[in-house]
Parts: sequence; C-alpha cells; structure tokens
Amino acid sequence: MTDTQRQDQADHPLRVRDFYLGRQPVLDRNQSLFGYELLFRSTPLGQADIGSGTPAAPMPGLSATAAVIAHAAQLGLARAIGDAHCFLNVDTDVLGSDIYAFLPRERTVLELAASVMPTEAVLARLAELAGHGFQFALDGIGSGSAGDTARLQELLPLARFVKLDLRQTSQPALAALVARLHGMQKTVVANKVETREEYQACLDLGIDYFQGYYFARPSVLGGRKLSPSQMAVLELMNLITSEVDNADIERAVKRDVTVAMNLLRLVNTPAVGARQRIDSLSQALLVLGRRQLQRWLQIMLYAEPGTRGHNQTPLLMLATTRGRLMELLAQRLRPGQRYLSEIAFTVGIMSLMDVLFGIPMADIVEQIPVSEEISTALLGRSGFFGELLKLAECIEQPDTQEEGALPALRGLAMSGDDMVELEMSAFQWSDSVVRYAI
Repeated sequence: MTDTQRQDQADHPLRVRDFYLGRQPVLDRNQSLFGYELLFRSTPLGQADIGSGTPAAPMPGLSATAAVIAHAAQLGLARAIGDAHCFLNVDTDVLGSDIYAFLPRERTVLELAASVMPTEAVLARLAELAGHGFQFALDGIGSGSAGDTARLQELLPLARFVKLDLRQTSQPALAALVARLHGMQKTVVANKVETREEYQACLDLGIDYFQGYYFARPSVLGGRKLSPSQMAVLELMNLITSEVDNADIERAVKRDVTVAMNLLRLVNTPAVGARQRIDSLSQALLVLGRRQLQRWLQIMLYAEPGTRGHNQTPLLMLATTRGRLMELLAQRLRPGQRYLSEIAFTVGIMSLMDVLFGIPMADIVEQIPVSEEISTALLGRSGFFGELLKLAECIEQPDTQEEGALPALRGLAMSGDDMVELEMSAFQWSDSVVRYAI
C-alpha cells in the first residue's frame, strides 16, 4: 500500500453501520473440520436509507472487507476459527491493505477473487505475503475462456488450493479439472456443495475438501429407528421435564453406562462454567439443575457415537453454534428474562434434529414434549424464537441469504459490534463443547 493510499484511508475512514460475520465450514473427505471461510457482510454508514422504507444494499464487492476484518479482529477474530484454517476472500484492493497483522498467518488462506489479475504489482504483493507464511487459493477457475487460462497459468504456481464452483462447472469439465490440478499437486476444494448426491459425486472424483451445507440438509429415511443410546437420552429428557424425583433421574442415567460417562465428561467442559469438578450424577443435578442438564442431553444427541465418521462433527458444531447464538441474542434483546434465552437455545439445538434423526420435524416435536412456542418456531419459523432462528440461518449462509440478515439486524437495533461479539462468543463456546464431546 502506498503512503498516499494510507493517507486517504486516514482522512476518509470507512465507517460501517451494520455488519456481521458468516462462517462456512470447509470439511475434509472424512467430513472432519479443516477450516472456515469467513464472509463479512456490511452496510456503510450513509448508505442506509433510514426511515425511507428501502433497505440499504450491502456494500458492493469486497470494498468493506479490510475495514470490517480489522474491526472484528479487535474483538478477537481468533475465536471465530479456533485451531482451524481461515479462508478469506480478497480482491486487489484488500491485498494491498494492512489487515494481515490481525490474522494467524500460518493458518490463513487468502482466496483470490476472480477479479484478481496477475499484474506485476499483484504478483509482487503475493510474493511478499507468501514470505510471511500466508497461503493462497484460486477462485473463479473453470470457465475455459482464454482470459481464464492465462490467469490460471500466472497465478496457479503461487496457489496451494483451487476452489471449483459446482454451480458454474459441468460434470465432465469438473472431472478433467480435478485430474489436471491433482497432476500439478494442487489441493482441490469443491464449493457450493448443497446436496449429499453432489458430495458423493465430488468424493468419487477424488476432490480433497468440501464447502457447503449438504450435511445440514434434511434427508428423511423411511423406517429409520433411533439408536439405543439416542433413545436412552430422549427418555432422560422426558424424565427431566416430568415431576419425578432427582433420584429417579439418576437411576435412569446409571442404567446406560455410556450415557452416564459422556454426560459427566460434557458437564465438566469449560463451556458449562462450573466452579468445581462434577464427579457424580447427583452432583450434576445439584450443581446444574434440570434445565441445564436438559441442555447437555440435547447436545449429547449430536455426539452420539453411532454417527461418528458420518455427518456428526459438522452437525454438532452447527447445532451448538446456532443454539448458543440464539441464546445470546435472546439475552441481549430480552434482558432479565432467563427462561426466554433457555427456550431460544433449545429451539436452536432442536432445529437440526430432523437432519440428525432423518425424520420429519413434525414427528420430532410429537416425540419430544415441547411448548407451543418452541413447536411454532421449529415448524413455521414464526414468533419471537422463529425470528431468531431465521436470523441465525441467514447468518450461516450469507452468500445466499444476506438480504434477510441485514434488515433483521436493523429491525432488532443490533449494532455491528454487538452482533459480531455475540457471534464470536457463540463460535468459541461451540468449539469448547465440540472438543469435549467427540
């Protein structure tokens, strides 16, 4: 970046009115977490038509990325990625910025947008960043045009990763590209993998990593039965919401040794916040209470051993992040009403149980006793908790649903600082839980 550019930024700092952070998982061939792509969505101050009834458009392109990353980094950006790799989409302007001091360089992959051309200045900047330990991914590959081919030849030697958009690449072209890229020792990431069929097709082609929400799509399986461990957890959840004594609950837990051991491990995670180690089920009931114990049983359903090696880990991460974010949102919006935040958490966790169990959500709310407001939120995305659920879902996929998230944030009078802080707290909490649950 030139001195003139730095002075321009100092004289005219980019001010952001609304922004939030999207985090999309990048999974390996075993569906274990490799990294996250962080997506920043924002509206610059002055662009919002306050009072006009017309929603402000998101800031075009990547022009806000550097400003928002720098802003978010001050809130603790590392909490958003844990130990995973961080993929960041950058254009030529962002490449020339000074955001990189905020990033964990050994785990940051700079994803070069299709607009990035291999000019002399760009190549020099990439070489400089590579010297600091940053890695690169190429995006926008696969059109087959002369310009695309020339760009590929210039930039490919610098890149470790190549991302292929399934929506813009035909199956025959995809197979040829993967073979060619693997021959050049490149790591291939399939982007916008939205169905299990697409995931399987990419897996068959030998693609290395996968980005998309195929693992979170409901797939109803006829005649599917819950595992004995899952049934035991559901029975415990029903007991906890009933009027039985704590001693009866403790006896029920002890009948399933695996459930008892997993529950004790979970309730000793730092995410629980207990001041002392919990060594027995009776102590867990005493220290946590029934409502908190119910929370950890809900989480245990996603950590069920029988699902390990399939979609369990990413689904567990998504469910715990969603539940915690909704809980924090409810706390911020309705302070002093703890029961509302507990309901919000339950709605978030249960919202992915149709995926987990492979049965319709309508059947789940019949099998698990829930209140009318929880049922309404899960089945119709309506009411206070339904609105929070819709917001959480929009934030998870900002590249396809950003038109819903920003107006919702404005409607809730949530500032950018507040929203990103809640998101990062949710990310960090989920990471802590997953470490103990698997």
